[in-house]
Amino acid sequence: MIYLDNNATTRIAPEVRAAMLPFLDEAYGNPSSQNALGQHAKAAVLAARQAIATSLGASPAEIIFTSGATEGNHAAITGAVGYFRGQRRQVVASAVEHPSTLKLLQALQQQGIEITLVPVDEHGMLDMAMLDAAISHETALVSVMWANNETGVVFPVEEIAQLAKQRGALFHTDAVQAIGRLPLTWRHSAIDLLSFSGHKLHAPKGIGGLLLRKGLNLPPLFHGSQERNRRGGTENVMAIAGLGAAATLLDSAHPPGLQQLRDRLERHITTALPGARINGGLSPRIANTSNIEFAGINGEALLLQLERAGVIASIGSACQSGGNRPSHVLSAMGMADEAAKSSLRFSLSRYTSADEIELASATILAAASRLAQQPVAQPVLSA
Repeated sequence: MIYLDNNATTRIAPEVRAAMLPFLDEAYGNPSSQNALGQHAKAAVLAARQAIATSLGASPAEIIFTSGATEGNHAAITGAVGYFRGQRRQVVASAVEHPSTLKLLQALQQQGIEITLVPVDEHGMLDMAMLDAAISHETALVSVMWANNETGVVFPVEEIAQLAKQRGALFHTDAVQAIGRLPLTWRHSAIDLLSFSGHKLHAPKGIGGLLLRKGLNLPPLFHGSQERNRRGGTENVMAIAGLGAAATLLDSAHPPGLQQLRDRLERHITTALPGARINGGLSPRIANTSNIEFAGINGEALLLQLERAGVIASIGSACQSGGNRPSHVLSAMGMADEAAKSSLRFSLSRYTSADEIELASATILAAASRLAQQPVAQPVLSA
């Protein structure tokens, strides 16, 4: 199997697995307990918190462990709205946010919160002029993802954070696809809140984090004494230990050659297949992500043929319901439904090899040729 769906989830790294195993067996204490087992668990949580802080350039006290990015997004957005105690009742976001954010914004809108969604252009880039115009002194929060999970397009989050600060608003970014793929030194950033997820970083599912700027006290999503009263619930020590181990691997999670592999895949396909185009290809992108339109070819049929041949890819976000609907991200970029449904996402990881890219390229082109019922030129496979 050639796995090219790493924006949906990643395999657990061997180093992460090793860090987790003790907490499945003998080290089962509750970190809030004062006994020896509990204190051992507490020490593991503290060590993981320190490892993550070191990797991201943050203070350990600024890290809140969550169940994942959905919880982190919800905690940041609802917390920011509550922070202003009704004095500011607007949230500004992009039209291409992850479904976990967009569905929450829909719910908040029904509760009387003004929601402004800023469009993107045909290349997937945010309309910065419209964003600037949308932020006012009524804005509680600007929430914009750092890197889009479907196209890989990178938004200028530091610039956006500064715009929010000029109006006295908070700024949050969903950094799920950016952490480990783009440089971050939190202490030098203007971002107030940043959410991330472990299972996109070769850690397990069910664990993530929210970076919360020191001195910013938001009302919690879950009340309780854990996480300095900021997130109630007994800590998932095993998963936290895994996340800590994954943080130490971030520098090697996306090696320099990853973009070359992504570009090789795109070059093989666009050179050999008439009508193939890279969605968002003219915008800055994270190095591991490619969203390709196969004009005139049914994306679901192509995806099925690829899976049968051992190549795993995806159509849009793994969290988007209604599989027959076109991607909301590609639709926001102005793509017709047929073109959006003809597009597949390929996302690489640290474990993707050059040989896999060569074999995947040939497999994709063969499958596309069968579906299009016309021959396509085969790529010149490189060593």
